[in-house]
Amino acid sequence: MSADSVITSSPAILGGAPVFRGTRVPVRALFDYLEAGQSLDEFLDDFPTVKREQAQEVLELSKEALIGHRDEGTS
Repeated sequence: MSADSVITSSPAILGGAPVFRGTRVPVRALFDYLEAGQSLDEFLDDFPTVKREQAQEVLELSKEALIGHRDEGTS
């Protein structure tokens, strides 16, 4: 799955901040919740328009961007 399939950005929605596709929920909210020690379930309860699969994919995409691709192994 690509970032474009789960994240969108438009000047007409929250001033262009990245949001979960099909919602007005900023992606930053997910990271704010996790940083504050709240769980993914708490985030999803508070933002019911975000699907679990979307949140998990954003986390996976972030992980890949920081530490590499899923298919890369270690030597």
